[in-house]
Amino acid sequence: MASLIDKIKQDLAKQGFQSRSSQSRSWLTKKMSELKNSVITPILDNPDRSRIKSRLQIGKMYFYVYDPKTKEKLPYYDMFPLVIPVEPYTDGFLGLNLHYIDPSSRIRLLDKMDSIISNKSYDERTKLKISYQLLKSSLSYFEATPCIKRYLYSQMDSPFLEVHADEWEIAALLPVSGFVGSSKTKIWSDSRKKF
Repeated sequence: MASLIDKIKQDLAKQGFQSRSSQSRSWLTKKMSELKNSVITPILDNPDRSRIKSRLQIGKMYFYVYDPKTKEKLPYYDMFPLVIPVEPYTDGFLGLNLHYIDPSSRIRLLDKMDSIISNKSYDERTKLKISYQLLKSSLSYFEATPCIKRYLYSQMDSPFLEVHADEWEIAALLPVSGFVGSSKTKIWSDSRKKF
């Protein structure tokens, strides 16, 4: 059975839209707003087992389930992050959780990051040549500022589900954040103040 992302990719192809085009983005935005009020079991619904990873790679994109160690001290957090890891640690990693910014800012950020992509094939080998130092030193990626979060392996409640580069825009638009403690609208508003 096909995953949600596979179904969306098939629909996109049926519409005759080329991936990563302005037409495909408009279509995806419309599709995602249709899904907004649905109860979705996101990509984890019948995933391709080859995408389930116990380890992650810097510059790739992943979904997973997370339970923060200090959640009582946090004003809000995301239980189902969509993250691009940028720096490894022995006990976890630093990553960009795209859910902390609104969907149009996510697409803008991904567009900007296209200049640091490892190859233009947009497949399972493609990743971003990214680091915390690069994000910190470049004004170009200002949307990333509120997305930078620290994650501990001990707090992972699932393996990592890898999202291939040709699906990044689809995954970025899926309305599947798992925010606890506040609404996504309030979180996005707080994030815009950090740009």
